[in-house]
Amino acid sequence: MSETRDTKRMTMLDERFLSDTDLQQRQQELENEIKKIDLSTLEITAEDMIDEWCNPDEPRVLRFEEIAAAAYRIKFGVEKTPCTSSHMSKIVGMDLYFKKEFLLPTGSFKERGARNTLMTLPPVEKARGVIAASAGNHALAICYHGRQLGIPVVVVMPRHAPIMKVNNCKSFGAVVIIRGMNLNESKGIALKLSKLYGLRYINGFDHPHILAGQGSLGLEVLDQVPDVDAILVPTGGGGLLAGIAVAVKSLNPRVQIISVESERASGFYASTKAGHPVFTECQSTLADGLAVPLIGANAYATAAPLVDKVVCVSEEYIAIAILRLVEMEKAVVEGAGATGLAAVLQGLLPELKGKKVVIPLCGGNIDTTVLGRVLERGLVADKRLLKVWLTVSDRPGSLAQMCKLFSTAGASVKDIYHERAWLKSDMFSVQIQVVLEVRDSEHAAELTRIISETYEHVQFYNENAQ
Repeated sequence: MSETRDTKRMTMLDERFLSDTDLQQRQQELENEIKKIDLSTLEITAEDMIDEWCNPDEPRVLRFEEIAAAAYRIKFGVEKTPCTSSHMSKIVGMDLYFKKEFLLPTGSFKERGARNTLMTLPPVEKARGVIAASAGNHALAICYHGRQLGIPVVVVMPRHAPIMKVNNCKSFGAVVIIRGMNLNESKGIALKLSKLYGLRYINGFDHPHILAGQGSLGLEVLDQVPDVDAILVPTGGGGLLAGIAVAVKSLNPRVQIISVESERASGFYASTKAGHPVFTECQSTLADGLAVPLIGANAYATAAPLVDKVVCVSEEYIAIAILRLVEMEKAVVEGAGATGLAAVLQGLLPELKGKKVVIPLCGGNIDTTVLGRVLERGLVADKRLLKVWLTVSDRPGSLAQMCKLFSTAGASVKDIYHERAWLKSDMFSVQIQVVLEVRDSEHAAELTRIISETYEHVQFYNENAQ
């Protein structure tokens, strides 16, 4: 977004608090002060972990008025994203719409809550600066809008945070601290630093002003698809779910709000079963942006009474959803953003057949190195890649005969590997490991039959056996 464009869109609400020079000076001061501390020996007490805005003993329930105010406040700082009809509507039997939040400058919906929270800070807190703990999207949003609004920002990111996201945060001029083996450790450091330097700590999924900002997405959906029947909301810490639920249910209670999580990070599902937020261990998941072990207290208190259904999707269908979005929608979406579509593809919502359904594609910050692996996993899950080990004669022409068989059957060889030394059954045979690309599951079944009938020693990859 160019400076010229920003200037034209600037309103009294959006005026910068510090000039570029003053902002850089304050950021440098903060960085120098923090460098004086040995963070590895920083003592973090139970009192340090208290966040006055997110008290589980006294949760704050979001009100519609707060969302309406937030939507007006950020109107000229966060662009209204498209909500377009999907090419997959006929395939899934629903009138499907995608709300394309991944098109925002930092690639996720997090900008809404971040900007709203920064704009509501009192002047003294704007001058001191803010601090947040995040592995990705929340950090990017805070850093980007902090620079836009002239507010100093410090972010603490865990060691596993993607390098791309770390570098982008630095490019926005923020003080970036890489510390903590996981997000909880990073949060402890951020909260401690917030108290040492008088910085406002901003929880990325439970701060009330964050929730209010995320709710603006729900208002946009109702404006763009006024007769929507259901909205499928990816759920991690619960901030987006709470904001959308209040916004939509306040204006149109008949619209179904459905929470979608990964099976490997089902914190909201477990909490609804328990009747209160409970710690839920998160396993490795393609929807890493949803891997929050404890849903926010404010988010749960707000969303739980308004959500109509909670579903948990498998890793297999998250991969397929990412693949479908790339192939059919020309949209690169991270695992967390694809979970809504995954729930539809997995057949978890048969009651929505023939209904008008909106799915927020809430993030597109997937590492380029990860994207290739995820797409290949999607092809495997979609039964479009076939892996087989077979034993053939090592005589001249045998390999050519095998390849001709594949070609005649309409399959394409993606990878091939010979194994001679460890094959003990026959000195004049060779084991071939081959990966074949096929059209669909029916084509895969046909090729499986042909190979099995042609070769005696055959073994196919079975994902369920792993």
